[in-house]
Amino acid sequence: MELVNSERARAGCAPLKVNEKLTEAARAHSQDMADHRNMSHTGSDGSGPGDRIERAGYEWRTYGENVAHGYRTPESVMDGWMSSPGHKRNILNCSFEEIGVGLAQPGDYWTQTFGAAR
Repeated sequence: MELVNSERARAGCAPLKVNEKLTEAARAHSQDMADHRNMSHTGSDGSGPGDRIERAGYEWRTYGENVAHGYRTPESVMDGWMSSPGHKRNILNCSFEEIGVGLAQPGDYWTQTFGAAR
C-alpha cells in the first residue's frame, strides 16, 4: 500500500485507505488463482471483480482490480503494474479511495482490489 500511495502522490491523487472487505476479496481471489494455478480476472466460479467485492460485503460506487503472478516482492510486482498501461491506470485512478491487497502461494499470485464505496 505504501508503494501504491507513493505513486499516487506523484500523480496528485489522494492516498488510499485499507478496507477490510476489499482485502478479503483480494486475498480470496489470490488464493483461488493459486489453488487453480490460473492468473485471471475471472474466478474459478466464473465471478468477476465486482461479484467478489460484493460477496465480501463491499457496496461500491466504482471499483478496479489488478492481478499478477510470479513476482516475488511487492516492489517487483509494482514495477510490473506501473509498466502496464491498464494496471497503472487503476493505481493512479484518483476516484478510488480504498484498497485491499492479497498474495497467495504457491506461485506468488497477487491481487489489488480498488474501490470507492456508495
